[in-house]
Amino acid sequence: MNIYTVKENDSLDTIANQFNTSSEKIAYDNQIPYPYSLAIGQSILINSNVAERIDKTIYSGGYAYPFINPWVLENTLPFLSDLFIFSYGFTTDGELIPPQIDERWMINMSKNFNTRPILTLTPFGSDGKFNNSLISAVINNPAAMENLKNNLIARINLYGYQGVDIDFEFILAEDRDAFSSFVAYITENIHSIGYLVSVALAPKTSASQKGLLYEGKDYGALGASADFVLLMTYEWGYKYGPPMAVAPINKVRQVLDYAITEIPSEKIHLGLPNYGYDWTLPYIKEESEAVTIGNIEAVQIAINNNAIINFDDIAKSPFFEYTSSNSFSTENNLLYPPNTPYPNTVQHQVWFEDVRSYNEKFNLLTEYNLRGLSCWQINQLFLAGWLLLNNRFYIENK
Repeated sequence: MNIYTVKENDSLDTIANQFNTSSEKIAYDNQIPYPYSLAIGQSILINSNVAERIDKTIYSGGYAYPFINPWVLENTLPFLSDLFIFSYGFTTDGELIPPQIDERWMINMSKNFNTRPILTLTPFGSDGKFNNSLISAVINNPAAMENLKNNLIARINLYGYQGVDIDFEFILAEDRDAFSSFVAYITENIHSIGYLVSVALAPKTSASQKGLLYEGKDYGALGASADFVLLMTYEWGYKYGPPMAVAPINKVRQVLDYAITEIPSEKIHLGLPNYGYDWTLPYIKEESEAVTIGNIEAVQIAINNNAIINFDDIAKSPFFEYTSSNSFSTENNLLYPPNTPYPNTVQHQVWFEDVRSYNEKFNLLTEYNLRGLSCWQINQLFLAGWLLLNNRFYIENK
């Protein structure tokens, strides 16, 4: 296995000849479409299909919405030990709210690949956003908790789920202990039917970290209650923030350095982003909004705009800039003061993930002796990333 960075005058054929493989295989593994154009700085996986056994089993999970393309799911499941189906909501009295699209086809397909289908539980309000009032209403009400527990077990038995993932965000600081008790309660009862419970954790770097994302989550208590945890080590670069890497390795390390002081490393999953963002420049706080893109899409944007892909040595992430034409519209014109010349072009900055950045994150799995990783989210296929994982960590037990 090699990771090759495309240089000027490279072609798929010259790279294939260099590594004694076929251009067709490189194109397939890296999802390079005809006419097989390449970007300078693009990372390519040269895959030998040889899986390496290591002493520790690495577990791999991926979150997916029920509207995922069946072909994408079928091509991702061979690399997953767990499929987190996103998601089930609930009411204040503990009634479950199923996904809008029936997910049983995903459950059946995952079992065909010996991958565990996991019910993901989220406290979404009617606006589709995390609702801390809903969380508070349930975790402080024993009757609602019992009803929710009973409904979870009933749905698991009816649909054939094999575990529960608790993904609650924006928990109020005053609900911190109640949430920890809720996770312990759900875990104990899901254990009674033979399955595991995981919990998603915002990426804290200290116990005293301030902010709505952090104060309601007690790393130590939740790590003790759940079978394993997902550290959501992504979204430093996000849709409404300034351009930067989605998961810079230096920031990820800070989270891991704190997490292992509170939670046994063998219960920790590293969060892995499967996406990037395209920002327009200049970034304007509270006005700018980046476009979410896939990793394969990012490379195509670079190719289409003759951009050179760079690799940041601190973030260990790829990025590039390009210029696009700016078509006139009344809506866009409102952004400019009267009598201001309308710009003909727009500058962009793109950050995304590639096999180089994934390789850096995979190094952390071994360095910190982690249980595994969980990917947000798998609705777009990034085959080279999964092939790299498979080559580096042979998944012996699913």
